[in-house]
Amino acid sequence: MNPSIRSTYNQNFTEEKYAEFLLSLNAGLKNPIEFRIAETPVFLTDDFRDKLLQAGEEIVATILKPDFKAITERAIPEQWRVANENSHSHFIALDFGVCKDAAGNIVPKLIEMQGFPSLYGFQVHLAENYRHTFHIPGNQTIYFNGLDKASYLDLLKKTILGPHQPDEVVLMDVNAPTQKTAVDFYITEGYIGTPVVSLSDLIQEGNQLFYMHGEEKKRIKRIYNRLIFDEIEGDPDIFNKVVDIRQPLDVEWIAHPNWFYRISKFTMPFLEGDYIPKTQFLHEVKKLPQDLQNYVLKPLFSFAGQGVIIDIMDGDIEKISDPQNWILQEKVHYEPVLESPDMGVKVEIRLLYLWPDGDEKPTLAINLSRLSKGKMIGVRYNKDFDWVGGTVAFMHK
Repeated sequence: MNPSIRSTYNQNFTEEKYAEFLLSLNAGLKNPIEFRIAETPVFLTDDFRDKLLQAGEEIVATILKPDFKAITERAIPEQWRVANENSHSHFIALDFGVCKDAAGNIVPKLIEMQGFPSLYGFQVHLAENYRHTFHIPGNQTIYFNGLDKASYLDLLKKTILGPHQPDEVVLMDVNAPTQKTAVDFYITEGYIGTPVVSLSDLIQEGNQLFYMHGEEKKRIKRIYNRLIFDEIEGDPDIFNKVVDIRQPLDVEWIAHPNWFYRISKFTMPFLEGDYIPKTQFLHEVKKLPQDLQNYVLKPLFSFAGQGVIIDIMDGDIEKISDPQNWILQEKVHYEPVLESPDMGVKVEIRLLYLWPDGDEKPTLAINLSRLSKGKMIGVRYNKDFDWVGGTVAFMHK
């Protein structure tokens, strides 16, 4: 973490400025932001940024291999397999914890990955408000590959809209306006014009989909998909009430739902590199490690940290009836590298890629960061802390 900018930021920080920042951040939004925004951005050193770039390139190289779809076929649960899959994910998100290696160096370690969109719109809005309120130096950027706000939004439009008009592309989630991430949906709508719809808003005629825009019925040519099937699996009759989006439909997916599973925890056993924790499918583990306390068990088809066994006890592994759906992963120990007024804070950084149709490979574009003082990064582990929550990382241009 960049010590000089951190020192200046902390010296100038006040609770009054933070309150002003939150007011500015929420001004003009459809609804107030529903998740906690941290008091500070992250400031990366050039060295750590370069390590992130290297880690990302190594992981993307695996995704680009010709046999990637073949080796990830088993990742897709049959009940959620969607027709008309395309050749690549339009979005890739790679989550790295900021850790310390055996030699004492601060390094990124891969925590999670997903072939699914993240807060591509909100992060722009968030960074602009940090910069304005806290006077972030002009030589600091949240973008990669020489992008700025204008060129980034052009790339986002190219990815999401493709050849279509904004009103032919809908941003869709199960109950879109009530999602905690709805702020990103509406900011994205403001940037590129894609209307926000819920699953129940889809109208099927033959193999085509429509939505109502006021009194006018409009054809949907692309779905910017924000729906995770995990959110609807508790209702076995869901597709008797709404359009069954798994069927062959005359619509393009951005990104296709199958990529949510292909690029996920399932991918991690196939990765190698200095920044990848040792990971195996549980059913392929021939001999359990002697230091089992340094490993964690994760179910493949559970998300947001649910079902993870952090401290493996005697009998835990034997109780698992479907070991092919679990991974045994080397524990990653976050180092509390960010200096807050009272203690060190753990940092996670998400690299966000965009992959428009026609491009040979994805482009690393922007980032998202999260701060934690709890045992894990998520909200439930940080309820009683300050200087935690969603944020963004700045680095030298």
